[in-house]
Formats: sequence, C-alpha cells, structure tokens
Amino acid sequence: MSRESEADLPGSVELPGTLSTALRAELIAFRRDLHMHPELGNQEFRTTAAIKARLEQAGLEPRVLSGGTGLSCDIGTWDGTRPFLAFRADIDALPIPDTKTGVPYRSTVPNRAHACGHDVHTTTVLGAGLVLAELDRRGLLPQPVRLIFQPAEEVLPGGAADAIESGVLDGVGRIIAVHCDPRVDAGVIGLRSGPITSACDRLEVTLDGPGGHTARPHLTTDLVTAVAKVVTEVPALLARRVDARSGLAVTWGRIDAGHACNVIPQHAELSGTVRCLDLPGWRAAPDLVHAAIDEIANLHRAKSEINYVRGVPPVVNDPVITELLREAQIARRGESAVEDTEQSLGGEDFSWYLEHVPGAMARLGVRTPGEATKHDLHRGDFDADERAIEVGVELFTAAALIDAGRAA
Repeated sequence: MSRESEADLPGSVELPGTLSTALRAELIAFRRDLHMHPELGNQEFRTTAAIKARLEQAGLEPRVLSGGTGLSCDIGTWDGTRPFLAFRADIDALPIPDTKTGVPYRSTVPNRAHACGHDVHTTTVLGAGLVLAELDRRGLLPQPVRLIFQPAEEVLPGGAADAIESGVLDGVGRIIAVHCDPRVDAGVIGLRSGPITSACDRLEVTLDGPGGHTARPHLTTDLVTAVAKVVTEVPALLARRVDARSGLAVTWGRIDAGHACNVIPQHAELSGTVRCLDLPGWRAAPDLVHAAIDEIANLHRAKSEINYVRGVPPVVNDPVITELLREAQIARRGESAVEDTEQSLGGEDFSWYLEHVPGAMARLGVRTPGEATKHDLHRGDFDADERAIEVGVELFTAAALIDAGRAA
C-alpha cells in the first residue's frame, strides 16, 4: 500500500507492512500443527496450551477461561474510557474423519478433523495479536485489543455463552471475527451488513403408540405412518404459519422406527434442525414447532414428546463495523479484494456476542483461485489455501488501527 493511500485513512493511521517471511512461515506451521491435532468442543486442552505458550513467548499474559479450555488475552492497557476492540476465534474441531490425501498435515486423530476452518480462524487471530503486540511494545498501538479464543463453537448452544460468562466481554466495546468460506478466493473477503448467518436450533421428537400387527393398522396407532406425516407435513404446515421472509425451515437428519417388516412399532424417534433467517421468526419458532408436531401426532393417535434445544440466533452484522472491515480490507488489498456475500443458512455462536456488543463477521476466502474442485465446510476433504492466513491477519490489524484513527 502506498504512503499516499495510508495518508487518506482516518486519523492518518500508518498500517504495518506485510508479514515478515519468518512470521508467515511460523503461522502456517502453527495452523498445520492444529490441523494435525484437532480437539472437540470443551476438550481443546492441547490447542489452548499451544496458543497460551506462543502468547506468553510474545510477552503477553493470556488467561485460560474458567472451563479449562479457551483463553483471552489483552494487548495494550485499558484506561477505563476507551473500550477494547475484540477479535474472536473459535478453536474446536468436528467429530468426522479427515479424508484429505497428499498433504502432510492430515489429522492424526481418528474421526476428528478441522473441517470448518477453526484452525485458520485461530491462527489469524494469533497472528494479528503478535503483530499488534509488537506495535504496543514500540508505543504505536493506539487502542487496547482483546483476543478471544473460544472453545466449543460446534456444540449447541455454543461455547460463546460460557466465554461471555467468564468475562471475555468485560470492557469490550466492539467485536469482529472471520469465518472461512470455500466459495470465495483466497485474498478476498465477503461482507454483508445485517444478518449473515441464520439461527439454528436442534429438534428431537419421540412418538409412541401401543404397537401391533401390520395386518391390522386400524386397531392400533400406525406409528411409522405417523412419523412419515410429521416428517413431511410439519415443514409444510410451518410454511403457512410464519412470514415466508423469516425463512423458518425444519430439516430432518435422523429417523429410527421399527425392527421387523410385519410389526408396527411402539416407539419411534426423529431429529433434525430448525433454521431461521431473522430474530422475530427465531423467537417464535419453539411454540410454532411444538404446535405443528402435536397437531400431526394427535391426528394419527400418537403420543409425542418434543425436546426443542435452543441453539444460536442469527449473526446480525452492525453496519458501521461492517464498513470498518470493508475499509480495512480495501486499505490493505484494494477494492477488488472485497465482495458482497449472501446470508448463509449455517449457524454461528458468534451471534451471542452480538447480543451484548456491536460487531461483525467477515467471510474469509480460502479457495485457491482457479481451483475447480469444491471442498465445502463440514466435509472431511475440506482444506484452506493458507494464503488466507496472512489476509486475515492484515484484516484484523488494519481494522484495529483504522478504528482507532476514527476515534482520534
């Protein structure tokens, strides 16, 4: 970036240059180490120790969260007036096998994989912290920053609530995060003001009846038919009971009923997710879903029990902070490095932070430019173009400095 463009930034903030060759290589190695040793939610002890050790090596004082995994770390001194700008990363992995071939950093843990990019998120926040810590040592950090490394994002209702209870938002005024996006090229970020993810809840249903012979379904509760009707008719019923713009959707992922072809079972189970695009629809969803299931089950003389597990609300990006991320990316990489992104139906517990402080999440491009093969999130073959790490570090650091320049 030229000195002329730097001078145009709010407060004439001077941004640090590109990462040194040594730091770039170190961050890639750190990400690969995490990738090889994935840990599930609330079990991220090795990951927490690795982050803690590197921050301490940089002269910082990280604090492990009360649950024993995850940590926060302050850079700069809070004077009680100007609040922290927080960077959040999630550190847990998924319970699926790593199916990548031909890479030396495949998971070494059976049926565990960083298939959602949390290793990349963690490394970018760590890298930004190291850059800003150096600026602070030189007296050039104009505002305090807090790093949040949060456990258990993949475990509903997410580890964010526990992290918040541990005090990670005390003194925080704004918060930002990134999420890997395999549909966006490395070097580019996707932004959206307003909702960028959907709400996601978990739904577990049991249906019961007296059972019987398949020759005489009229004498009992035809439980398999009742289950089939709940599966097909509940989503259709909900579509007529909520504003279509809310995007309320029930999708089933598991059905278990019966053991023999000529026996009507006494017990059936089904489970799935409830997703919603906006907050009003999400808040109304539990009552609507309960009523629809009970209505269909009663029609078929089945007894229903419903376990509706609240997950996460949608991530709703603050427009001012979204614009801050846009300015930061353009300052570092130019206007072509930002694109608009659509609202995802995936859930993200970053939303819980936004119930307390304004913030925004950016989509971090991790697709190798020109690559034809698609590696979607939550698949065992997911991988990231590691050039995205440097992009994320630059985005966080530039956002911190431009935000401080605005206030100045």
